[in-house]
Parts: sequence; C-alpha cells; structure tokens
Amino acid sequence: MSITLKHFSLLILGLISCLGSEDSSPPAKVSNELSIAQLDPIWYSGKAELSTYDLKQNRYDGIHDGEAVMIFVTEPFNTKKQVKNESGTNKNSASTLKNNQIRRFTTGIYDYSIFTSIFTDANDANTYKVTNSSQDWCGQSYSQLNKTKRGYQYELRSYFESEGDQNIEVLDAILEDELYNYIRLDETLLPKGSFKILIASHVARLLHQPFKAIEATGSIQDYENKDMKGQKLKSYKIQMPSLQRSLEIIYDSATSTNEIVGWKDSSPSVFDQKIRTTTATRKEVIWSAYWSQNGVHDTEDREKLLLSNY
Repeated sequence: MSITLKHFSLLILGLISCLGSEDSSPPAKVSNELSIAQLDPIWYSGKAELSTYDLKQNRYDGIHDGEAVMIFVTEPFNTKKQVKNESGTNKNSASTLKNNQIRRFTTGIYDYSIFTSIFTDANDANTYKVTNSSQDWCGQSYSQLNKTKRGYQYELRSYFESEGDQNIEVLDAILEDELYNYIRLDETLLPKGSFKILIASHVARLLHQPFKAIEATGSIQDYENKDMKGQKLKSYKIQMPSLQRSLEIIYDSATSTNEIVGWKDSSPSVFDQKIRTTTATRKEVIWSAYWSQNGVHDTEDREKLLLSNY
C-alpha cells in the first residue's frame, strides 16, 4: 500500500515516541500493515450495522430533542472517480468502510436534517471522500471533501451570503469525520497527543466555521460514567481550544467491532456563547441488508430500531 504525507508524518512521529520521548504525538497509522483479514468477518457478511440514538442537540440557546442514525457497511469504491464501484471489475476499486450519519432534530417550530457520508479504505485507513448536506426551514447547504495527492479538495454550496460558493484546497490533516471509522477499523489509528484536525463537516456548518485545520489534543481512557450501556466502555476524547470545544466518542471495546454507544460534543452556543453539550445515547443496534427491505411491509426492523418519525 502507498503511504500518504499524512500517514508518513504520523509514522515518523510514532517512531520518535517509541524511542523514548513523551507520548504526546499521534501514533503511527499502520497504513501498510492493517489488512482486511484483521477485520471481523461480519463486515463482509452482506449486511450493514444499523444503530439508533436518542439525540439531545445543542443549537441556538438550548438543547433540542432529536434522533441520530449511524449506518456502517463495507462497499467497493472507485478510488479514481471517488464514487461507488458499481461495475465490480474496475482496477481502481478498493474496499471501504462507509459510515452514513443522519441527525434529525427540532428547533421550536421547525426542524433540521443533517446527513454525512464518510468513505475510508478498509486496508490502509485513507479517507477518500466525505459528503455532507444540511437542511432546515431557512435553506440548505452541501459540502464535499475529496482526497488529492496533497490533501483534500473542499467544495461548499451554501445559501448563506457570507459562506457562498467555495472551492478550496486544504492540506492533509486528521479528519474529525473519519474518527468514527478509525474506531471501527482499529482503535490504534486514533491520534493521541497534539495534532492538526479538520473539524467535522456538519459542525463546520452548524458553527459557521471556515474549513481549515486547527490544533487539537486526543486521548483514550476507560469510560466510567453510567449513562452509556456496554460491557467494557472506552472513551476517545479530543479537545479543540480555539473553538472552546470538546468531542467524546464512547465505544464498547468488548465487542469485536468496537460498537459506538454514544458521543458528547460540547461547544459555545452561536446565540449566547454558553457552552452546552450535544449528547447521543444508543437505543438499539441490528445487522440488516436494509437496501433490500424497501417494501410497504418491511417495517419490522424499523420497529426493532425504535425509530421515531423525525
């Protein structure tokens, strides 16, 4: 496997750490060592993992009720065109772990719907593409991030005049969006200590932040609180001082796929600047070939997932 500038930098930093310096740098991304065979075979069983979460969303000057859904599934990906490989024979095809994230919540009389897709190579942990769309009663925005040799090409289409239409190049850095996939692939991929991060695409829109790398620190520890359910919970937490923001992703390390049981995202409100916390707590999880369950009668699994009508 080829190693990108991001992976090479992390590898060097990891080697320095192993030679006796303080453990304050990101671990080496094992881009040339991680193999499909190390993943649980369930990822290649022809089904997707579907999880639903109770969502308490920080927006404006309060916490709003909602629901989140996470869909994880492996998918063949055309790395040249950076789209799903539908032909099945393309030489540029790679196996990716796709994560679809759906967040829906109400704010007073009107509602929000936010959809993010992340495509990460299941062999070398390269994230090729991230797309995000956000809709509310005021309007909508769309962003797309595509892997390039130097970093990523970022495209934004927004109804806000101050954001307008953007096409910019951003240098290689850790993506907040890809952290969920890192947890599922191999938790040792998670960056620790100090590093640069590009904030999640949906967060950039909600906070109206420019899409550029900022300083962050990360750490993994046991999760001791009782508000999340699991056998052996761990927490990956990152701090982003320039945004007064922290993100904590809680996962069950006792499961072979490191199931994500919830997350907490704290930041100042865009209205009154008070720090409030978005919390997602898992309700249910199932494995399903959901794409084949699209008939009027195919509602049994929806009921199992305790899905609402947001």
